[in-house]
Amino acid sequence: MAFLDMQGVSYTYPGWPPVVQRVDWDITQGEFHCLVGRSGCGKTTLLKLAAGLLQPDEGQVSLQGQAVRQPGPGTGFVFQAPTLLDWLTVLDNVLLPVTLQRQPTAQDVARAEQLLAQMGLVAHAGHYPRQLSGGQQSRVAIARALVLEPPILLMDEPFAALDAITREELQDELQAMCRARGTSVFFVTHDIAEAVYLADRVAVMEGGRIRHDIRVELPRSRTQDVRYSAAFNALCAELRRAMDMDEEVAA
Repeated sequence: MAFLDMQGVSYTYPGWPPVVQRVDWDITQGEFHCLVGRSGCGKTTLLKLAAGLLQPDEGQVSLQGQAVRQPGPGTGFVFQAPTLLDWLTVLDNVLLPVTLQRQPTAQDVARAEQLLAQMGLVAHAGHYPRQLSGGQQSRVAIARALVLEPPILLMDEPFAALDAITREELQDELQAMCRARGTSVFFVTHDIAEAVYLADRVAVMEGGRIRHDIRVELPRSRTQDVRYSAAFNALCAELRRAMDMDEEVAA
């Protein structure tokens, strides 16, 4: 049984053409899956359907065999912007998912502090978001999404606004943390190299459909050296050809 399973999923915003059309997509427990595509292809809508933020017009989304009806504590979500609360400290921002459910315990605080330590942010626990760089804010957002130890993490282009070096650092930190916890990841990006570096599988979306599905046969754990390998560049080229082919068909 697939961990996250999307079968025949379609969605249309009122007054618009179909955005997602009969998508079949599944994620195995503990795997990192990326979805790439051009702006407007429907990838963010598909992610919201996986999270339960939207309900499909057709088809079904299930997580661990249960239909996804609404967002729940079993799913962590990281948006394009960090969306931190300016009036809360870094530590309190990380603890926010807990605070919305109950009073944080000493164990919750210890878990949040451990996540900040792994992100290199212990010294900033008492700071406020305005005192952080963009990369530091993104690290806090990831820690917040992981504080309840969700089995799956959904991410919508979380590093798109960052400089190249910070983005690569966060990619390494993210994959290390998720592999250590066995967290499944559904990661949306428009960056082909980012998708190949992070993923076990990459899908290409165009016109609301999954057009290609490629398994990334690169060793784990990955380091920056893999970006200069022939296998890595061949996979990037394959994905780029797939995206160009889909654009020609759409035209």
